[in-house]
Amino acid sequence: MTIEPRALETRAETELTEAWYKERDALPGNEAVAGRRKAAFDAFRQTGLPHRRVEEWKYSDLRNRLKSVAPFAARRDEADAKSVLAGLDNVYGDVDRHRLVIVDGHFHAGLSDMAALAADGALARPLAEALAEAGETLMDLPAIATKDAAIGLNAIFCADGLELVVPAGVTLSKPVEIVHALGQAAASTAERVVIRAGEGAEAIVLETFLGGTDGTFSNTLTDIRAEDGAKLTVARLQAEAAGTTHVGTAVVTLGARTAVKVIGAGIGSGFARHQAFVSFTGEHARADLLGITMVRKGQHVDQTLVIDHAVPNCDSRELFKTVVDDGAKGIFQGKIIVRPHAQKTDGQMMTQSLLLSEDAEMALKPELEIFADDVQCAHGATSGEIDEDLLFYLRARGIPEKEARTLLVLAFLAEAVEEIGEEVIVEAFEARIRDWLDQAA
Repeated sequence: MTIEPRALETRAETELTEAWYKERDALPGNEAVAGRRKAAFDAFRQTGLPHRRVEEWKYSDLRNRLKSVAPFAARRDEADAKSVLAGLDNVYGDVDRHRLVIVDGHFHAGLSDMAALAADGALARPLAEALAEAGETLMDLPAIATKDAAIGLNAIFCADGLELVVPAGVTLSKPVEIVHALGQAAASTAERVVIRAGEGAEAIVLETFLGGTDGTFSNTLTDIRAEDGAKLTVARLQAEAAGTTHVGTAVVTLGARTAVKVIGAGIGSGFARHQAFVSFTGEHARADLLGITMVRKGQHVDQTLVIDHAVPNCDSRELFKTVVDDGAKGIFQGKIIVRPHAQKTDGQMMTQSLLLSEDAEMALKPELEIFADDVQCAHGATSGEIDEDLLFYLRARGIPEKEARTLLVLAFLAEAVEEIGEEVIVEAFEARIRDWLDQAA
């Protein structure tokens, strides 16, 4: 069937169409993957980039943001990739960890701790290799995520990334850091990371998103699959350069008796959307989602999540804190769905925002869709300014105004930071928070 394009098409949409015809034959994957890519491209030709008339994207008009799309990044040689990595922050410093490196959307095994990771019991390989062998399985996602426009774009153009497998019964002795590094030349990237934790496996995974420049468009997807009894903590720090456009998706599938914690900190990019889709497929599982977002100077950061309770006896907790300053805009959209047979569900969602200037803006949209009657679900949302009485109290005791404001912001974020639980993550996130506050002075 021939798919007719829409009557009006933006320059960016035209460039994406041209990129598909240029890149499609070189994209990895078997015939099943090629079919998935073609179906996603046909859907894109009908709908285009997401915009404000799409309900899920009403606060984040990607079509309006992307005036043009830079060419997709080619794979760098190892020496060039190493120089890109060397020019970026080492977020976790001297922390003992396994490091896996993705530069401009392409996995570099030569820059990664492959041998040490294997000795610890886990395996990693380029996603391009995995797609050629079992691509249709790796492209499968829960139903709640299949219609998202950004995920569709990732399916079309995903050229590489990595598959990380923690086999059944394995507990990793130290964290795994996955570095997503972007070079200083404007480019587009679409990588995908698949994290598979076998039955009873335990691991901590640290994702860092760094680099880029004006005109960079990064579209990343992290697919987290926890089998029965697995325990995973995944911390995602997005600190790309101010001129970039970043769309980052986390898809989480929980088996029975699993415990998955996803922690996000967003301080980078001029326009960023962090979205999460969580699907419960086994009973007695728990998902915790924590978010800390800090934006200023006209930044636009959107945190969107959908939690799908499709089976009974599962718990979810969502706590998101946002600090907005200096003409920036923050968005929180969160939805908890409880299916008809998902009795004994316990889902609790809270989002709180702190506005540090008169021109700061925050949009809040928490939702519940409950189709079962024996559940405990609630959501809450607050937004406000620094308490002037508390500020006066601190200043009256000799604390300078700048330091007093810093203390009040840290106190606002403290609840979310304390819930992280892992000291290595807490220290890295606290350092970033303090750097952000120091720059605000």
